[in-house]
Amino acid sequence: MKIASAQIKSTIGEINQNLETHYKMIDLASKNGVNLIIFPEMSITGYCREKARELSMTEFDKKLNTLKKNAVEKNITIVVGAPIKIDNKMHIGSFIFLPNNLIKIYTKQYLHDGEERYFEPSFENNPIIEINEERFSFAICADIENELHPKKSCELNNTFYLPSIFYSKNGIDNGIEKLRNYAKKYSLNILMSNFNGEHWNIEAGGKSCFINNKGELKSKLTTNEDGLLIIHRKNNNWESEIITIK
Repeated sequence: MKIASAQIKSTIGEINQNLETHYKMIDLASKNGVNLIIFPEMSITGYCREKARELSMTEFDKKLNTLKKNAVEKNITIVVGAPIKIDNKMHIGSFIFLPNNLIKIYTKQYLHDGEERYFEPSFENNPIIEINEERFSFAICADIENELHPKKSCELNNTFYLPSIFYSKNGIDNGIEKLRNYAKKYSLNILMSNFNGEHWNIEAGGKSCFINNKGELKSKLTTNEDGLLIIHRKNNNWESEIITIK
């Protein structure tokens, strides 16, 4: 059992370019035997607010066909971020592509200040994915600022909590400390994916990381690295490796 966090750069609006980056990371993950890979918040479009409706997608968008195909052919669950339109309402969400050709959607439940001008929060789309006796729940950025979110994941008997975020250099260390506290308090393994590089005129903080269910920060990428953080279960522990992209 292997799961991976991808740390990448995305460019707002350059969907085809961003997708190529996703394909490369997915291919690398697949070659290393990964069962599930997560990407940062709105990874396909780049983090955006003003252009959200213009760049928004539904689960039937043809741009997603290759991701769907990769999930099936490589037998890997793929979690990517985008502005998602559901019943003409705009959400910050994650598409979850499953190897059985299905797509699940997670929608952000708690918004940052200013996001409410363009998006609506939603508690209606909160799938749990089970792989090899592990139960995975999802989070997007400001979700982790509200302790009720990881608490609910614990109450649903999940073993993994997977935040896809966009935290700046100034905010990432505080974010990681929150995740460490949640991991210990709620006995959750946490694998987080953040951007690196500049997004929305803000320097992203990187430091995508794995925190075990004792609250121990076991492994993380640096602020500026592109790469994968892969963890795998060995007996009752999780070990990690980092593959950086030059």
